[in-house]
Amino acid sequence: MLSPASTEVVRATLPVIGAAIGKITPIFYRRLFAAHPELERDLFNRGNQAQGNQQRALAGAVAAYATLLVAEDGPDPRAVLARIAHKHASLGIREEQYPIVHEHLFAAIVEVLGEAVTPEVAAAWDEVYWHMAESLIAIENDLYAAAGVTPETVFRRLVVTTRVQESPDTVSFVLAAPDGSALPPARPGQYVSVAVRLPDGARQIRQYSLTRAPQASAWGISVKAIPGHREGDAIAPAGEVSTFLHSNLFEGDEIEVSAPFGELTLPEHEAPLVLVSAGIGITPMIGFLHHLVHTESDRTVLVLHADRSLANHAHRVEAAELVEALPGATQLRWYEDLGAREADEVLRAGRIDLDGVELPAEAEIYLCGPVPFMAGVQAALRERGVAVDRIHYEVFGPAQELASA
Repeated sequence: MLSPASTEVVRATLPVIGAAIGKITPIFYRRLFAAHPELERDLFNRGNQAQGNQQRALAGAVAAYATLLVAEDGPDPRAVLARIAHKHASLGIREEQYPIVHEHLFAAIVEVLGEAVTPEVAAAWDEVYWHMAESLIAIENDLYAAAGVTPETVFRRLVVTTRVQESPDTVSFVLAAPDGSALPPARPGQYVSVAVRLPDGARQIRQYSLTRAPQASAWGISVKAIPGHREGDAIAPAGEVSTFLHSNLFEGDEIEVSAPFGELTLPEHEAPLVLVSAGIGITPMIGFLHHLVHTESDRTVLVLHADRSLANHAHRVEAAELVEALPGATQLRWYEDLGAREADEVLRAGRIDLDGVELPAEAEIYLCGPVPFMAGVQAALRERGVAVDRIHYEVFGPAQELASA
């Protein structure tokens, strides 16, 4: 933990630092990328940088960690780092990169706060940073060791054996080792990073959930093409990597893929499951369902999915077949546009609505989809008395937290 002196300084200055962190992080990234343009080109997600998503995620993580670090009788702050550490491991983050971040982050803090950063304040927040960094480094080293890789060997080349158009904007790929050898074991719910070299020479990396985790001979991922779209007053650019993969990755092509990582995995117990997804958020649920079928599970499983239409529902047939193969599983689906079909007990019109849906007692509930969707579902679950520690979720993109109801 922090020294007593630093704890008091951080506690006293946290409101000021927390209020300014949104100004600090853009300056930090500008300084970082000016000094190390290769990091923006080959490591960080340029799309998230353009929209400010990564800056907001870093600001939230630093402020949350500092808050927990100085809280009395609060949870271990290192417990909040698992999601970040898994993401870092999937990118091959190295220990020697942390001093680089430290240098430019603290230069940004001084630029924003000026004389308010006294030697005592600087020393206290320096202690916060290195407490967080050293905790992350330790977790990441454990993850690398467990995966049998180093930061330099996280990625391997795999070949595309199958490509399927799952919906108008989603393509699935089956990936295997070029020599047919077994792939590293993956747990249901984990993801891999995919690295591509774009036409401008940048090496951009994105994460995709594994949909075929039980199979040692092949992995499955699904990629939704992200078109350019408006977000508030800004225009979000089209997804660089998803667009590239849709246009350029076909059977027989090779691609760089990381070892599997991700802390949101399916525990091996017999508690009932509720799997709730929307859109491309179905992909980790498909991984869960494949695992349950593979292990011949008889657990009670309720699968709830929302989508724009049947045509847009990626993995629609596969999900139905997997549910049918599980003796304890049932499925409900909501579509904003049912087309010419009539609503029935399984197909429902509109957006997801948990009113009238009977949830299995003491179920573990998993959510994946757009953040507003998950926040709404979580609020509905909390209103029904579901304990927050039984609600688990996966966020695609920079780490975000759902507001607790």
